Amino acid sequence: MMGTSPRVAAIIPAFNEAKTIGDVVAVVRRSPLVDEIIVVSDGSTDETAAVAKRAGARVVVLEENVGKGGAIAAGLRETDAEVILLLDADLLGLTTQHIASLLLPVLTGEVGMTIGQHEQDLIQEIFPQFSGQRALRRALLEAIPDLGETGFGVEAVLTRYAKLQGVRFRTVLLQDLTHVPKQEKHGFVRGVAAKLKATWEIAKWTNKVNVG
Repeated sequence: MMGTSPRVAAIIPAFNEAKTIGDVVAVVRRSPLVDEIIVVSDGSTDETAAVAKRAGARVVVLEENVGKGGAIAAGLRETDAEVILLLDADLLGLTTQHIASLLLPVLTGEVGMTIGQHEQDLIQEIFPQFSGQRALRRALLEAIPDLGETGFGVEAVLTRYAKLQGVRFRTVLLQDLTHVPKQEKHGFVRGVAAKLKATWEIAKWTNKVNVG
């Protein structure tokens, strides 16, 4: 980054994502808009941390799984960057253009947050603004008092807070971007259970009002 452009940190929470985290980090490293990459291994029991480190990320290892919101909070403590890029660790088809589409509206001051919209699954059909792909000002994350407790509801909380506080945000299309289905990662039964847990956490936090 040149001139007075804000420093950008990518925070990627990851739980047992050794198969995909290396490719995600590799793409982020190619983006000229990102200054540092922090992967938070959230209680992973596979090689997530090692793969991410080999790919060039700074890795924060959490011994116990604290959930997505907690992992993001842990990553935020590791950087003083003014702009944060949030990405899922299981993305397929990520490009530097996707990253630019998320970051540029925030870097230019057009909006305070962008929300990436990619191929919808059941959760996105129910909650259209549920997306782990976001760029936002650090202050927006710091304003969430229960950030570490939100789990998969972190995106719902961020969107609700932005609406309540009048923070401008924009949805951007991330064409041809998808992610590994939970059923494929965990098997059918565990995958469905994981998706139901995520849906419950999103619903729990969607209308929570103590966010500022």
